[in-house]
Amino acid sequence: MPSSYDIRLIAPAGYPHNPEAMHAGIARLEGAGHRVHGKDVLTRRDLRFAGTDAQRAGDLNALADPSQSLPDIALAIRGGYGAHPILPLLDYDGLRARLVGAPLALVGHSDFTALQCALLARSGLPTLGGPMLGPDFGAPELDSLTWEHFWTTLASDEGLAVWQTPDSLALPVEGTIWGGNLAMLSGLVGSDYFPRVEGGILFIEDIAEPPFRVERMLYHLLHAGVLGRQKALLIGDFTSCRVAEYDNGYDLAMAFERIGAAAGIPLVRGLPFGHGPAKFTLPFGVQGRLSVVDGRAELAFNGHPRPKTP
Repeated sequence: MPSSYDIRLIAPAGYPHNPEAMHAGIARLEGAGHRVHGKDVLTRRDLRFAGTDAQRAGDLNALADPSQSLPDIALAIRGGYGAHPILPLLDYDGLRARLVGAPLALVGHSDFTALQCALLARSGLPTLGGPMLGPDFGAPELDSLTWEHFWTTLASDEGLAVWQTPDSLALPVEGTIWGGNLAMLSGLVGSDYFPRVEGGILFIEDIAEPPFRVERMLYHLLHAGVLGRQKALLIGDFTSCRVAEYDNGYDLAMAFERIGAAAGIPLVRGLPFGHGPAKFTLPFGVQGRLSVVDGRAELAFNGHPRPKTP
């Protein structure tokens, strides 16, 4: 891990419901030698949000301000609903002019997926799906895969994620890697904030959704033509899935089997990404290569946003 990075906190969605986790995350980052800025976002409150819509959009728009120095990493403090209202308030032209090709890693997951969609669609700006301050870096027990893969990805010209999958298919494909929270992806389809990715490698995750709602959101992507444009669908963590007695044996595995057959694209399961403790840091909007051989999946990518090595 490099000696130190400048990390600016951004709070585009919910306010910290667990302040202790936020402070623990800061302590871990500073203990590893990094400089954490923007701690004032942790004290903002407006209803259920980490500040007003304008304040939360301002966290991102500040990155477009040439009078302000850029951090190495802009790190979301947490998810929770809040990204959708600020999408019309973002300075997409300014963000494109200053950040495309800049040595800056913009990182988050969950509700942050909506921002990733909009930034790619409107600014052509790639981002990273990965850990956040409170849920991940501030967890009671820091997950080693999450921590190590994050810093390794930021320090490497080529990123690599390797995992075991129950799927026995043999698969070599190349395409744009993108994805994240399924509810965020589904909710933006048809809007100006949803990127049109052709021949992509789409990864998905979600939390506390019953199987039928997961299948319905995937059918929304299918009927909108999104799934048919992809080369593969990577299944991440679907934590706290609620199965009811009425489901009568219908579960997530069945939902994925049905959507895979309907979409006619290969599914690769077991990807460590989502609301669980272990997660890879994955690019949103750069080219990658996916291979699956004998139950071993490998996703390699380059051109992902990352800071200069100190």
